[in-house]
Amino acid sequence: MNVQLSNAASDDAEVDLLAIGVPESADLSDALSVLGEFGSALASAAASDDFTGKTASTVLYPTLGSLKATRVALVGLGSESDDDLRRAGRAVGRAARGKGIEHVGLSFGALNAGQTQAVIVGFGAGNYKFDKYKAEKSRKAAAATLSLLGGASEDGFATAAGILAGQSLARDLVNEPAAEIYPESLAAVAAALEDDRIDVTIWDEKRCLSENMGGIIGVGQGSSRPPRFIHMHYRPEGTPTRTVALVGKGVTFDSGGLSLKSSAGMMTMRCDMGGSAVVIGVLRAIASLRPDVEVHGIVGAVENMCAANSYKLGDILKIRNGKTVEVHNTDAEGRLVLADCLSYASELKPDTIIDFATLTGAVVVALGEYYTGLFTNDDDLAGQLLSQADRAGEGLWRLPLPSFYKEKLKAEWGDIKNLGGRSAGATTAALFLSEFVEEGIPWAHCDVAGPTFLDKPFRDFATGGTGAMVSTITQWLLS
Repeated sequence: MNVQLSNAASDDAEVDLLAIGVPESADLSDALSVLGEFGSALASAAASDDFTGKTASTVLYPTLGSLKATRVALVGLGSESDDDLRRAGRAVGRAARGKGIEHVGLSFGALNAGQTQAVIVGFGAGNYKFDKYKAEKSRKAAAATLSLLGGASEDGFATAAGILAGQSLARDLVNEPAAEIYPESLAAVAAALEDDRIDVTIWDEKRCLSENMGGIIGVGQGSSRPPRFIHMHYRPEGTPTRTVALVGKGVTFDSGGLSLKSSAGMMTMRCDMGGSAVVIGVLRAIASLRPDVEVHGIVGAVENMCAANSYKLGDILKIRNGKTVEVHNTDAEGRLVLADCLSYASELKPDTIIDFATLTGAVVVALGEYYTGLFTNDDDLAGQLLSQADRAGEGLWRLPLPSFYKEKLKAEWGDIKNLGGRSAGATTAALFLSEFVEEGIPWAHCDVAGPTFLDKPFRDFATGGTGAMVSTITQWLLS
């Protein structure tokens, strides 16, 4: 999508759709007076349709030759907060995609850099739709050009473009069926990011075995598609201000293994690599934004299948850092994969480690579908991430990580077991992961099981992958 500033007045913009933002407190006639006589007629029509400027409310009308634009949309800006502007942008993007509109002009008034970024990212998110497997005649093209009218800031353009690219890639990866995204093909997507600043190393199953990655090997051994370990390494041009390791769960399909899921439970399990999609999406964003932070993107990619050679209940798996895990449920597989990845990340001695995983159903019970659960051993890191999530308009909520719940993970035969029981399930999963992070390294675990994949549209996001946390983490790296 080409994004540009335009000096054209609203009534002189040659676009397929002219979207005019209207604050909730505005008088319709005053807000549309710039359109002359047509604006007066438009205000009357909108009033009869009960349009009030409520956040993201939208009404579309043909211009019938009264303007150079083919259609006009009135979009509610609510209180004009960044979040309201972002939602308004999404609403326009969704409306444009529904009509297959190619060139959209946005007239939301004078916008500062942050507001401009919010509107562009919002528009791109709403304009996204995954329909590559639909019949060609039923597909609607995404907008090719977005023109910002009325004095937007160009400063937010580059950041918005980078975030959108990363977010869209993450959404594509989550939406693709497991026949298309599996360990080897996921590794190929990561490898395609390699450039003069990003190196990508991929280990096959033999290398993983020789590197003592017992969690990745154990979970992946039941699939005909062997596992892959992926290490993406971004180096800034100058001396990095800090070093960060981002770790993602890449279970490209989860049958549950021998602890077999139901058919309904498996139906959307292509999204179980959502954590890896966050990491790859962020690396895609920083490939263009070039922050002064050194970033390691680490992914363990496996399929968890049910086969004669699947790992079994009661197996003891030895993780890279030497700890042994007693398997109590083969459907608690993501934490075993992450254990190897976190152990490897700790060896790199980064300043911070953050992992992302569609790890538990328990976090969805606690927070619903629209919030990521945050667990961390560092209050300062928690504050930073919560602040950036608020700025990005993404739901993030900190949950407790009390050490006394580690009692639930005591094992009889191994050092630790991979299941802590029904109560505090999201917390015990996070405590399990903490055992594989070297002491002293600030670490956060983001359980993205809720917002990674939507079963129905929400706030102008289409059904499917959302790219949740890509914007938050990208902005955190830039901050």
